[in-house]
Amino acid sequence: MRRPLMQSVFNRPQVSSRVLGTALMVGALVATLAALLLPVQLFGASTPAAAAGPKWDNDGGGTVNTPSGPLSALDRDFVRKVRLAGMWEQPAGRMAVERGTTTAVRTAGMHLIHGHAELNQLDIADARQLGITLPTTPTVQQQGWLHQIQGAHGAQFDRTFAQLVRFSHGKVFALIAAVRDRTENSVVRALATRANAVVLDHITVVENTGLVDFHALPTTK
Repeated sequence: MRRPLMQSVFNRPQVSSRVLGTALMVGALVATLAALLLPVQLFGASTPAAAAGPKWDNDGGGTVNTPSGPLSALDRDFVRKVRLAGMWEQPAGRMAVERGTTTAVRTAGMHLIHGHAELNQLDIADARQLGITLPTTPTVQQQGWLHQIQGAHGAQFDRTFAQLVRFSHGKVFALIAAVRDRTENSVVRALATRANAVVLDHITVVENTGLVDFHALPTTK
């Protein structure tokens, strides 16, 4: 009767060691899993919003091969949007030069005129080379922006011009970054590189007017 009791007593440390060892293994696995998941959480890759990227219009044509590399639907949409931007921002720039009440607003207008004159020339040539049909009129939204700017006067004109131009450039800036990152077409890549510099210049000169209400800008593009 005493022998089993003594055996059970001496076996207890062995049982405790096995339990402790199992607990340590489980803890190590949990720590490893947490380490693997932490970078994903930090960089937001697990959220659908982070992967969605900027909005763009899919023409349904898929990706086609060209001498300058694969041309995707995103590439074609970007080329069209460069043309659309010029069709409303050049008139807006001319109004700013003619009606702006401050030197900063008139300067911003000149930058819009010259910047889109250059981009229009590049864009039209690239579209012809890539077989992309370009729009011939601004979008309904862009026409509405022009009407808002045209209908404003004095200091209100300056504020309306600055806010609408800054808003539109923030949207296209995100698209340019996505295209520059993803495109496999050398012609589109060169256009995106130049457009990035021009749009950044426009954002800078418009912000330099001191009239942009950053709180009124959307948080997502």
